[in-house]
Amino acid sequence: MMLTTSLRDPFAHAFADLADFEVKSLAAAFRPRRTTADRVRAALTGLTGGLGTVLTHDEKAWASITFSGTRHSVVFEFCGPEAVAAGEELIERLPDHEFAIPGQLVADATITAVDHRFGAMERLEVTAVLLLLEEG
Repeated sequence: MMLTTSLRDPFAHAFADLADFEVKSLAAAFRPRRTTADRVRAALTGLTGGLGTVLTHDEKAWASITFSGTRHSVVFEFCGPEAVAAGEELIERLPDHEFAIPGQLVADATITAVDHRFGAMERLEVTAVLLLLEEG
């Protein structure tokens, strides 16, 4: 016994013109969640103006009696005079930069290694280390 009566064709959607349907972006529906490491890379890439390439990114858990967090070591490569200038600016600006990473406090941001190669293709490799503490 049917409780409701419908005069609509139950298979109308199968034969309908797809232009009649509103299609929402699948990218927005299934966007992967950004991790703290993603946010650190994005913040550092923003400091370089997008001219640096991330070669490696290591993340290691860190804890003391009163704090816990992570230590991030990110190696950037800058190729060409314009990119090398952006890398030198990163070296200059990183220690005093105020990061805005949700749920995290950047306790320390330092440059631990710099490899500058001159020649026909100038190249700069910079290693940045950030110590993040969990807020709350």
